[in-house]
Amino acid sequence: MATSRAVRIGIFVFDDAEELDVAGPYEVLTAWALKSPLRPEVVLFSAEGSGVRLAKGMRLLPDTSLEELGPLHVLVYPGGHGTRRLLLDSEHLEWLHEMRATTPLMTSVCTGALVFAAAGLLAGRPATTHFSAFDELAEIDPSILLDTEARFVDDGDVVTSAGVSAGIDMALHLVARLESADAARAVRREIQYKPGPPL
Repeated sequence: MATSRAVRIGIFVFDDAEELDVAGPYEVLTAWALKSPLRPEVVLFSAEGSGVRLAKGMRLLPDTSLEELGPLHVLVYPGGHGTRRLLLDSEHLEWLHEMRATTPLMTSVCTGALVFAAAGLLAGRPATTHFSAFDELAEIDPSILLDTEARFVDDGDVVTSAGVSAGIDMALHLVARLESADAARAVRREIQYKPGPPL
């Protein structure tokens, strides 16, 4: 992504977001930030800038709030049970519309895609989500082209990923897009991510 400024990535956090949906992309993207000559900035933010309690009890203190966030090149929107509340919040959906107009790359992890769909961001587009949420996604917007096999779906200015650990794959893909495949491979080595579960 060509830009005269440092790449700025915001990860939105909220109550009942899934821990790995947040921590997986954060680990990949901050590991990249430490190595890259592009010097990307990774920012955690919540609606009010206050702390949040994630789905399994982890507490996070974000860097900033929506109001003070400033412009982003990439938005990372996690999933989790908290998305069900947000997809019914008209003010929040309007904020996503505004972000879409100013943010070149919108990305979701897991059921974050449900909120994107409710905001109209996935209409007529290919997308994926957690395997258990495809029916919900189709109910929100039947025009979405569901990809039930992919770990992530890159549709240009919108990228969605499947559930939980798939956010790591998507984040590595973002590194490859924003810098290079070699940079993504270097990050993967750094975090010793080599999928191949023993079970």
